[in-house]
Formats: sequence, structure tokens, C-alpha cells
Amino acid sequence: MTGSLIGCRRRQSQPTVLFGSASSASIAYAAALPSCVVRPEQTEGPYFVDEKLNRADIRIDPTDGSVRPGVPLRLQFHISRISGGNCEALRGAIVDVWHCDASGVYSDVRDSRFDSRGKKFLRGYQVTDAKGIAHFDTIYPGWYEGRAVHIHFKIRADSRSARARECTSQLYFDEAVTDRVHREPPYSHRGRRTTMNEGDFAYRRGGKQLIPTLTKDPQGYRARFDIGLLAE
Repeated sequence: MTGSLIGCRRRQSQPTVLFGSASSASIAYAAALPSCVVRPEQTEGPYFVDEKLNRADIRIDPTDGSVRPGVPLRLQFHISRISGGNCEALRGAIVDVWHCDASGVYSDVRDSRFDSRGKKFLRGYQVTDAKGIAHFDTIYPGWYEGRAVHIHFKIRADSRSARARECTSQLYFDEAVTDRVHREPPYSHRGRRTTMNEGDFAYRRGGKQLIPTLTKDPQGYRARFDIGLLAE
């Protein structure tokens, strides 16, 4: 298994490694985990901005009301707390999502290729409900040089207590679906992407466990992602 499968952690502490060197104890513990499995943590990247935008529809730029074009994607997180081998829906967790648009541009950052400071498209957070669910209305992401197509997310739980957890990672997508989406405008004007999943440094560190379940609908796609946070 590539990468290390790790649980979310208390802030400022080291992650709990379940896979990697694969000791017999870690294998036995992992085998005992319920279906709401933990997922690999990955780098936050350079483009996280804590905008504090509490909204489900992140396609809209609140600075001017414009809507980012692209194939609609309804992204749904199902978040659980794993304790004593049981899954419990995690209510009240803050889930941040951010990603680039169809042209490979992130909002509110300066890059060698673009300067979008002051814009706030494709960023936002939601708080999980009693079923541990948070959903976002967004678009299928585009690509930028050196990276596979991905969406960043961050989960913060129990933020006001000593049990605070923070988990940061990324979602990836099936190559065939991405090819199909990116053949159409507004994605197609950029040409074929240069980095596929297997060529991406971050994907090679557990990306296969970070692909949501995609279903097609008349408007675009729906994506469901289940993740469990380890209780201590």
C-alpha cells in the first residue's frame, strides 16, 4: 500500500500512523476498524486562505456576484468519529473546501501565472449536521501545471476544547471522468493536462484512498466522500 493511512490528529501533535512500516500491531488495529475508515492526510498546499465564508454554494464570488463556469459538482462529506471500533456521526465539525477553477486559477492568492487577490470564488466552509454531513455546490476542478486534478479540504472538530482535531487532505478523481469533463468548454481551452494521478507527488502518497464516489446526474456529477476521525 502506498503512502501512510493516518488518522486526524490533535492540533500541534504528530499524526497517528496506521499504515506505513506496517507493524503487526498496526495491521491488526487497521483490520478492526469499522467501515468509516480514516484517510491519508496530505499537504495543505500554498493556497489555503481562512476566508471564514460559511456557504454551501462556493461557485459564487461574493465580491461581485459572478459565478465560476464549469460542470456542476455536488460534493458531500460524510464524517464520523471512530471510537472503540464504532462509528458515530460527527456533528458540528467545520469542513473547509478550496480548489482551482476551470482555468487552473485559485482565488485570493498571487501566483506566477495569475493574481486573484481580493477574489473569493471556490472557497467556503460548512458545519456538519446531526448525520455528520456537509455538502458543497461547486464545479469539477480544472488543472494547473505539476498537479493532478484535485480538491483541498480541511476538517476541524472540537475546536474549542482540549480534544481539538484538525485533518487536512485532498480529493482526486477518476482519470476517465476527468478526461471526459475536460474535453468540453470551459476546460478544453487549456488543452490536455500535463500531470495525471500517478505522476502527481501527492497522489502517490495515498491518493487511491482519496477518490470520492462519483455519480452522474442531469446537471453534472455528485461526489460522496466518507471519512472517519479517530477519537483519543
